[in-house]
Amino acid sequence: MTYCVAVSVDAGIVFCSDSLTSAGVDQISTYSKMFRFGIDGERQFVILSAGNLATTQASIAKIKTDIKQSADVNLYNVESLEEAADYLGDVSREQQEKRQVEGKNFQASFIIGGQIADSQHSVVLVYPEGNHITTSRDTPYLQIGESKYGKPILDRIVTPDLDLDTCAMSALVSMDSTLKSNLSVGPPIEALTYLTDSLLMDKPHRFEADSDFLRDLSRSWDARLKEAFRQMPPLSWAANWDKSSRGQNGVF
Repeated sequence: MTYCVAVSVDAGIVFCSDSLTSAGVDQISTYSKMFRFGIDGERQFVILSAGNLATTQASIAKIKTDIKQSADVNLYNVESLEEAADYLGDVSREQQEKRQVEGKNFQASFIIGGQIADSQHSVVLVYPEGNHITTSRDTPYLQIGESKYGKPILDRIVTPDLDLDTCAMSALVSMDSTLKSNLSVGPPIEALTYLTDSLLMDKPHRFEADSDFLRDLSRSWDARLKEAFRQMPPLSWAANWDKSSRGQNGVF
């Protein structure tokens, strides 16, 4: 399984992904699910992938080939992020159809985010069918893969005016929560930040399984959660409150 998340706020974009592709008793495979494309000062894109590995690898290979061969449509000549998402959806569908076998699932999902000069930065989720949705003020992050475990922290923390460091920490805590609950998601973990209007992309941070930072992050988050839980109002207080409320409302 996979977990990837991209957070788009006023200050920029944070991307985060795991690298564990398959896990079993005698086999563990890791592949990066984060891919960068760009021309410094003109445009920058990051693609996160989830789903069938053959489809995702073939799709990324096709994107690279189109760039190299200066295809009529490629990531270096599209005029908007929406066009980039349409192109990615077409490439993904084409690769899925090549591998289509009855009863087999070769679907893949992608997140593409970034910025083209003189336009707003954004993040788009491209579904296996090729259609897509984008982030908004009300929905400043998008996820693919095993998304449910990491969603609560993002819902509580992420807002459009949040700084990138806090967004990055939120994404990493979201990843840690997923690692705790799903063994098919695992390190190395990659995290990358993009600063609005910079049109430059740094290399992603890569955290291995033995990363001291990841271990300290996990321990600190666990400790803070337990501390917060211990400070919750006691159950007896809740019962008295409910009784009082029923009395005030005239319901017994």
